[in-house]
Amino acid sequence: MSERPVPARASLDRLFELAEVLGAMTQRGMAEKGLTTARAGVLWALFHDGPMTQRALATQLGVTPRNVTGLLDALQEDGMAVREAHPTDRRAMLVSLTKEGRSVTSALRGGRDELAAMLFADVPADRLDAFTVTLTQVTERLRAVGTDGPE
Repeated sequence: MSERPVPARASLDRLFELAEVLGAMTQRGMAEKGLTTARAGVLWALFHDGPMTQRALATQLGVTPRNVTGLLDALQEDGMAVREAHPTDRRAMLVSLTKEGRSVTSALRGGRDELAAMLFADVPADRLDAFTVTLTQVTERLRAVGTDGPE
């Protein structure tokens, strides 16, 4: 395997550092709202895509229906989600956010938007565009590599 150029290694080091810092901030923000990463994922899916069946939610999140049931039990107990009979399919349950669930998710989104504004306020548009393009490219490459790791 050939040696990677130093700038590529330094860039990867910065990405790992960024992931660590953002991950810690995200965990703190969710914990302040009484959420785990998995529960927040359910709230985000419902917030962005609206009510859906438990099966559709499981598919979207890439988890088993049984896993979604456990997550929804906790969110329903906390008053953030509700399951009701599906209006056209009596075999299915329709999951939606409650007023509290929408409020919590909106607050998380507001915090994210404030952070973005603070982080990028003085970055010129062309540099921010280039940064976004580069992050997109790197993310796509990482997804392509998947769990097998680099060859």
